Amino acid sequence: MAGVSDYFAIGSIVACKTCYNTIVEGEVQAFDPQTKMLILKCPASNGRPSQNDVYILNLSLVSDVQVKKEVTTPPEPAKQLNLKRINERVRGNIEAKRCLIDAIRAGVTPEGLMLFHTIGKTIDEVTWDGPNIVIMNQVKITPPYKPDNIQGDGHTKAYIHIRKIVEKHLKDNQHKSSKPADGETKLVSSSASSGVVAQSQ
Repeated sequence: MAGVSDYFAIGSIVACKTCYNTIVEGEVQAFDPQTKMLILKCPASNGRPSQNDVYILNLSLVSDVQVKKEVTTPPEPAKQLNLKRINERVRGNIEAKRCLIDAIRAGVTPEGLMLFHTIGKTIDEVTWDGPNIVIMNQVKITPPYKPDNIQGDGHTKAYIHIRKIVEKHLKDNQHKSSKPADGETKLVSSSASSGVVAQSQ
């Protein structure tokens, strides 16, 4: 490990190369020099500007550390944690995992899992009820997860929005499946004299 400082100022920008050869760069939130544990706040991997990813790094296991920007001004007082909100989020995540396990046991198809993931990119209130996808407690999608399988009040904004998502999801998947696989080529030759057409894949 190279370039590990005895102290990292909160607010500094630090880049670390992990043991998996990935670069993690973010703002220092905390550092414990005794255990060499560094906490970095990084831009959210889902692209949402209102969220962040938080990494806890053991500097004993990184191969390189670079301070991109040193902060010399005193840091702002740490914000008080909302433990109630954190506990609610933890319970929500546990419940979501439990529902996913129940859905898999109920025989949810890969198509259903893909649609669930697509909806979850833009809507947080999405969960499983057995093999059924439930959105905002207003709309339900049953197998085989087609537009005709959407249940709810068809006049609500939620229903109309979900239907558009499902239709676009199916259209995108059909477009992907219609493309030839990588490296696949089709050669067609013809002979005017014999009228023979040969095709190889």
